[in-house]
Amino acid sequence: MKRSACLILCCLLLLDAMSQQDSVFGRLRTISGDIRAFTVDNLDNLYLLNSSNQLKKLNSNGDSAAIFNDVKKYGQATLVDVSNPLKVLLYYRDFATIVVLDRFFNVRNTIDLRRSDILQVRAVGQSYDNKIWLYDEMANRLRKIDEEGKILLETPDFRQLFTRAPAPQKIFDQDQLLYLYDSAQGVFVFDYYGALKNKIQITGWENVKVTGKFIYGSKGNVLYRYDIRTFRLDEFSLPEALKGSRAFNFTGSRLYALKQDTIEIYTFQ
Repeated sequence: MKRSACLILCCLLLLDAMSQQDSVFGRLRTISGDIRAFTVDNLDNLYLLNSSNQLKKLNSNGDSAAIFNDVKKYGQATLVDVSNPLKVLLYYRDFATIVVLDRFFNVRNTIDLRRSDILQVRAVGQSYDNKIWLYDEMANRLRKIDEEGKILLETPDFRQLFTRAPAPQKIFDQDQLLYLYDSAQGVFVFDYYGALKNKIQITGWENVKVTGKFIYGSKGNVLYRYDIRTFRLDEFSLPEALKGSRAFNFTGSRLYALKQDTIEIYTFQ
């Protein structure tokens, strides 16, 4: 009798845990079309890159807001930064070129990094003061440039500062701190003068994004949310409908999952 009661209790606890896990995700809608890659800003505007490298902006209701078709000159964009919804960065790694767009996708400026003798860059991100951060892989330096490509600030050679210099894939400027994500070593946190403040042992994550007080990411069928202030790490098992997604993105209240030619949008609490 006791064993039966214990078994029933365990089943109830398991069902409750599953119910709580499922309640984390609430399906909102689906966006369909020719979608090669995408990103999202803090106002829940979607930015879609198609197979022809056209960039399209959809507002939070899914309505078309802007289209950028001038894609032939530089080929395939390797990075789209929309951390400032009023200013969009398109980075073309093969040409070491950044194209700066306004919120209507008019070209504001084009920056040829080679003119500043910056030849190899993977990580690019906007700064709080409308400048641009990048990591120069050949010089092993974090640099800040203006829209003319002029170098405003740079760190010493990271090989002199670290036993093993980071090789960041992403840069985020958030709440007066700069986050460099190296999937092999973790998240390096710097102040605006390039001084190291902290290192967060988050490795092997994909789809990493720093927004608000959280660092989001995924690995396999698990989503992660790390609270920067409290150091708490939450793990969420993906519901069946989201397993096998090609990419994820996050805002403060939503999860975006890219499947084959569709983006599934969920609330995420």
